[in-house]
Amino acid sequence: MPQFRVLIVDDSAFMRAVIKDLIEEDSAFEIAGMARTGREAVEAAARLKPDVMTLDLEMPEMNGLEALGLIMAARPLPVIMFSGISEEHTAQTIAALQQGAFDFIRKPSASSPPGEIGMIGKLLREKLHTAVLIRDRLQRLHSVGAIQPSATEDQQVKNPLQSASLFNPREADGEAKIRRPLRKEGDKQVAEKSSANSVEASQSSSEKTAGRRQGAPAKGIRQPVDPLQSGIGAAKLEIAAKSADQAPSKQQRSGSGSLRPNQVADATPAVPALSKPSTAFTHLIAVGTSTGGPRALHELLAGMPADLPAPVLIVQHMPPRFTASLAKRLDSSGPLRVFEAEDGQRVQSGEAYLAPGGNHMELSRDERGYFIRLTQSDPVSGHRPSVDVLFRSLVPFTELKRHAVILTGMGSDGSKGMLELRDSGAASTIAEAEETSIVYGMPRSAVENGSCRTVLPLPMIAKELASRC
Repeated sequence: MPQFRVLIVDDSAFMRAVIKDLIEEDSAFEIAGMARTGREAVEAAARLKPDVMTLDLEMPEMNGLEALGLIMAARPLPVIMFSGISEEHTAQTIAALQQGAFDFIRKPSASSPPGEIGMIGKLLREKLHTAVLIRDRLQRLHSVGAIQPSATEDQQVKNPLQSASLFNPREADGEAKIRRPLRKEGDKQVAEKSSANSVEASQSSSEKTAGRRQGAPAKGIRQPVDPLQSGIGAAKLEIAAKSADQAPSKQQRSGSGSLRPNQVADATPAVPALSKPSTAFTHLIAVGTSTGGPRALHELLAGMPADLPAPVLIVQHMPPRFTASLAKRLDSSGPLRVFEAEDGQRVQSGEAYLAPGGNHMELSRDERGYFIRLTQSDPVSGHRPSVDVLFRSLVPFTELKRHAVILTGMGSDGSKGMLELRDSGAASTIAEAEETSIVYGMPRSAVENGSCRTVLPLPMIAKELASRC
């Protein structure tokens, strides 16, 4: 007998039929209803109260992003986005994930071979099982303000079902949003403005125990206050106000971007040396995340000071093409410059580097300093990029004060590498607390194997890292 009800939203009758057939292969799910437009989706979600929803991005009357904002504001539920792989679609998918969507999956087409559709169906059913396990947690996090979607400029418009435009809670509280002019990355100009971006994690299997409660804390682990009881989740992080006043902006710092091994830095610094990203650093931060990661990374990086004296290396489980959109989105929304990492790219303080989908990312060193090495070796723990691969690559560099962080995500990727880092003398190992994790899989694994020394709610992690660097 079906236990969970799914609402399917797509303007294509063919796609609605395909998705329906894929879902009904699992007897745990039944179709609660179908909708053809964003307007119908909002009305059906309120009327049918499904356990989970699949949502297309491009629809008539009201698009998927607009509908998602209204649905999450009225009655939060897990929403799985169906996305194309064009640059526009990947950008929109990242925006949806940061606005509150649970996950995404690549949309099949009429020309997709049966084998490919079968693989998409298997992945969809795995994501649906995980989604229903975390739906109560998702609603609680929204209810206390621990999850606050970041609205994009495209969403700041009135729509037929809402008298006021969607808004960013941070801006409503009077925190000005800094808009920056064009900057250059090598020969290419990049507009530093919020572009709707996309996407989250391609996992090989679902974390069936994602909703399980953590047992007794491991010995020696610093525990947080429960944000659902103390109000930490609703409290605003004290972000850029101080950083904007006390530290240089991206524009004021180096305009040349990171350097590759055979490049030489411009001899004419744009600003005093103390405020310029530098290849001479003693601290390094490494972050791993999966499901729920785009929003978590947005909050983490937005809380960092612009003059952070450390580079930040990031692995987000995500397929190719989507990480470029995520990097642009993160770059436009915080004080640090964020790049999709390139093989051989020089690592500098005050900058963040996101592993490209389909590539492992490692830290390497030569006589000129540290740089990024990308490989396409076999997946580790079912993932490429893998958090374990990144963390293990940092083990030899004991001359650095290394800070490892595991955020929300399915599975256990990162916990083994974090344990090796801890044993090699890492300065800090931090896991996101269960109370703010969308999926408490990867952080829980780090707690259970004893690799993390500190457990903190997401709003406290950036401050903790800044204080240690």
